[in-house]
Amino acid sequence: QVQLVESGGGLVRAGGSLRLSCAASGRTFSSYLMGWFRQAPGKEREFVAATTRTGGYIYYADSVKGRFTISRDNAENTDTVYLQMNSLTPEDTAVYYCAANTANFIATMSLSEHYQYWGQGTQVTVSS
Repeated sequence: QVQLVESGGGLVRAGGSLRLSCAASGRTFSSYLMGWFRQAPGKEREFVAATTRTGGYIYYADSVKGRFTISRDNAENTDTVYLQMNSLTPEDTAVYYCAANTANFIATMSLSEHYQYWGQGTQVTVSS
């Protein structure tokens, strides 16, 4: 069974930091594009960041550029993607999802419809 499991969400004050993790199992995700998306209450899901297999190409939404960092660990028996989030603001409050894009086309990195596998999400709440 293919699974992506996020962790690391929580409540943090504005200006604080959180590190999200996404552990993959049931399939080798090391060859896939991996991305993070988020959905705030009453809003559509939006792209946050994505990385190619080796991290050679990384793409961020303008709203998080300079504050968030995506990385991945493709070591043997480990497929984990991270999202380091710094200088958080209340506007970053959302459920954060990691996802896998098997097509591996860079042009589709920010498009949620091109991601085939999704985690269950982890809540991030930033208080003012």
